Amino acid sequence: MSLCYAGVCSHAPGITGRADLVQDTALRDEFYANLDTMRQEIENSGADAVMIIAAEHFANFFMNNMPAYCIGMGEQYEGPIEDPEWLKIPRRDIPGAPDLSLRLIKEVQQTVDTAYAQEWRFDHGISVPLHFLTPEYKTPIIPVNINCQGPPLTPLHRAWAFGEALRRACDSVPEKVAIIGTGGISHWPATPDSGKINEEWDREFLKRMLSQDKEAMLSYTDEETYRDGGQGGFEIRTFIAAAAAAGGLGHLHFYTANLNIFAVGCTVAKFDIAGSEAVKAA
Repeated sequence: MSLCYAGVCSHAPGITGRADLVQDTALRDEFYANLDTMRQEIENSGADAVMIIAAEHFANFFMNNMPAYCIGMGEQYEGPIEDPEWLKIPRRDIPGAPDLSLRLIKEVQQTVDTAYAQEWRFDHGISVPLHFLTPEYKTPIIPVNINCQGPPLTPLHRAWAFGEALRRACDSVPEKVAIIGTGGISHWPATPDSGKINEEWDREFLKRMLSQDKEAMLSYTDEETYRDGGQGGFEIRTFIAAAAAAGGLGHLHFYTANLNIFAVGCTVAKFDIAGSEAVKAA
C-alpha cells in the first residue's frame, strides 16, 4: 500500500499568530510537542509527499467559482497569503508534486468529480500545519481543499466518499503518501463568539471519528453543526475525509479547549492504516 501515514490536526491562525499571548505556556508547548511528534512520524513513514486536506478560506475560491473538492497539481505554491507578520510565518515557495498529483487526480475522478489547480496560494489552513509538520519544506506538498465555507456544502457522506477515493488513489501509485486532515472542530471565527469552544461537542465528534463510527460521524446535519460547533465546525469534513482514507482506528494524542487565545479546540491525532482491501472502488 502507498498510504503510509494518516492523521488530523488543528489549523487556526492563532496557533502561530498569538503564541506569545498564551498564559498557560506549558499547555501550549505540550500542543507544539505533539505536532512535532506528528512531524517525526511523517518523516519516519518515508513519505514521498504530504497530502494536506484543508478548508480554504476564500483565499483562492469564492462564490463565483466554488468547487466542492480541489486537488493541487502545481510545481510549487506560495504561502501564507496572510500578512506574515500577523501569522508569524514567513512567506515562501513550497514544492509541489505535479506528476504524482496528476496520477492521483485521474484515479480520484474514477468515482468523485474533483477540480484541480496548478496555481494555489496557501492560507493559514495549510500554512499553519506545514509550519510544524514540514518546517524545512523539503517534502513535496499536495494541497487538497474541501469546501467548508460557501453553501451549499458537500454532504458528509460525500466527504467520506472523497476520502475513500483519495485512499484508493494513493494505493494506486508507487510513491508513499502521507495524508493530514486539518481544520477546527468547534469554533466561531471572525464573529463576536470568536474564542468560544464547545468541548463537549468536540469530544463527542472525536469519539465517533477515532472509533471509525461512520454512521455516527455522518449523522450531523449542517444546522446542528452550526448550532453546536459554529460555522467553523463545518470543517469536520476534512477530518472525516482523512478518517475514510485511513480506514483504521484513531488515536488521540492531544486535545484541549483551554488554549482559548487560539480560538479553537487544539487537536492532534493519528489513524491506523487499514489494509488496502478495505477501500474498494464504487
